[in-house]
Amino acid sequence: MTIRTALVGFGLGGRIFHAPFIAADPDLAVAAVVTGNPERAAQARAEHPEAEIVPDLETLIARTGDLGIELGVVSTPPTGHAEQATALLEAGLHVVVDKPLTVTAREGHDLLAVAERHGRALIPFQNRRWDGDYLTLRALVEAGELGEVRRLESRFERWKPTETNAWKAGQASTGVGVLYDLGAHLIDQAIHLLGRVRESYAEVLTRRPGQGADDDTFVALQHECGAVSHLWMSAVTPQPGPRFRVLGSEAGFTSYGLDPIEEQLAAGARPGHEGFGRRGQDADALVGLHGEDERRVPLRLGDYGAFYRGVAQTVGTSAPPPVDPRDSIAVIELIERIHREHG
Repeated sequence: MTIRTALVGFGLGGRIFHAPFIAADPDLAVAAVVTGNPERAAQARAEHPEAEIVPDLETLIARTGDLGIELGVVSTPPTGHAEQATALLEAGLHVVVDKPLTVTAREGHDLLAVAERHGRALIPFQNRRWDGDYLTLRALVEAGELGEVRRLESRFERWKPTETNAWKAGQASTGVGVLYDLGAHLIDQAIHLLGRVRESYAEVLTRRPGQGADDDTFVALQHECGAVSHLWMSAVTPQPGPRFRVLGSEAGFTSYGLDPIEEQLAAGARPGHEGFGRRGQDADALVGLHGEDERRVPLRLGDYGAFYRGVAQTVGTSAPPPVDPRDSIAVIELIERIHREHG
């Protein structure tokens, strides 16, 4: 039976990262879209004609019964995540929440308690666990091809010298800035790969005039396993470094370029289209020992649809969620600590 899904928010996240994968999954359907923006409402009608367009969350909650909604997806600015997700959980829905799950860890713990009290799933949207380069790296690490991982270098670096979204230029206390935005992905990947963190160090900087939140940040993590992660996140980088550079006791791994899925989605491509997820360049990683036994390893195709396949299993069969909310709360705790130390 198809799981009828309501998408709360139809900005970049809702339209590009969520709706296409919900629509493409045979076990899910975009049954409702919540937006009070007339332009986005028209766009939602054009792209999802079968969906009911609802002006606000209160109206959606009042109509969840007659619309048959089982799953709510929150894709709005971070300050609204806790309140909106709470309302959906209390209305009896399972809930997916875009990253960051909440602005504070306290909100995250409270939200998880609501989910557990109502017997509903709370699932953070950490789609970058299914980036093709990260899938490739994780498989090599698990196969022991790098030996013991000693250092992970990971970057999300962009060139956006002017912030065009006013709400993203606010204060970090509202859940904005590259540490909350890009860092939520980088830290999640690092912990997912290398385990819990013992110590952290950060450089939290703001480069753009008039910008309230950080836009150029570096984070170093000392993992309990002994490995270190060096994570760069920036909106003001004119020349990006390697996407991944990982050094193990036996071999290294280096890859360049972001997974192309985001760019392809923004250009109008959709899951199932010819060439979707395929890289035009930087399609291989370099693996091995420099100058001795290096080989090119094709990067896997990214698979963001795997997240929603997991969501459908969780809602339909009570399988474990594709992302544990406790993982995301741990990331938020670390981000909060870094901001407190650099406030």
